Amino acid sequence: MPRKVVQGPIRDKEKTKQKLLVAVGKILRVKGYSGLKVSKIAAVAGFDKKLIYEYFGSTDKLIDEYIKSQDYWSKFSPDIEEEVQVGKGKETLTQGILMQFESLKKNKELQKIILWELSESKPILKNILKQREDVAANLFENVTDPYFGENATNVRAMLALIAAGVYYLNLFPAYNGTEFCGIDMRTEEGRGEVQKVIVEIIDHYYKTKKAKD
Repeated sequence: MPRKVVQGPIRDKEKTKQKLLVAVGKILRVKGYSGLKVSKIAAVAGFDKKLIYEYFGSTDKLIDEYIKSQDYWSKFSPDIEEEVQVGKGKETLTQGILMQFESLKKNKELQKIILWELSESKPILKNILKQREDVAANLFENVTDPYFGENATNVRAMLALIAAGVYYLNLFPAYNGTEFCGIDMRTEEGRGEVQKVIVEIIDHYYKTKKAKD
């Protein structure tokens, strides 16, 4: 059967919401988070600002929805239990980190969001941080903690260092364009070396820190 096309007010509303979300991204990319004012967002989208309140409730809720749409870990929701059952816990974890490494390089808006999180304390930012921690908690509880047992906390610390490196090694060249530890993070060769080491570290932990049977 042919796919039913939704028309009328519902479709128009969704198109308007998408344009408002796109406007947030444009402003964030060009002006930074200081430019995210209700009048500016409405002007860039080409709508009356009252639609922001009508469709999202507030500017903060609009920005919150935009951040969720960009944040990698908020969208990273594999069927973890199924992956673990078929012995792919390590692969799920490794691929998640490597994909975040590449996602952050390409997503300039997400880079701005990370910088915003580091420089200001706002409820909408704390909310997205909590969502990331909820995803991480699910990964730990279902993937790493059962495998590593008494070494689980040590493994969490290792992953914290890798995650921090993923953020910094993308933000540093994006804003300064220089080498870090003699590695040019603007080149595929440099990034490839970092990716290789991420795989090696996780693999090493899986080989040496496994819980005793």
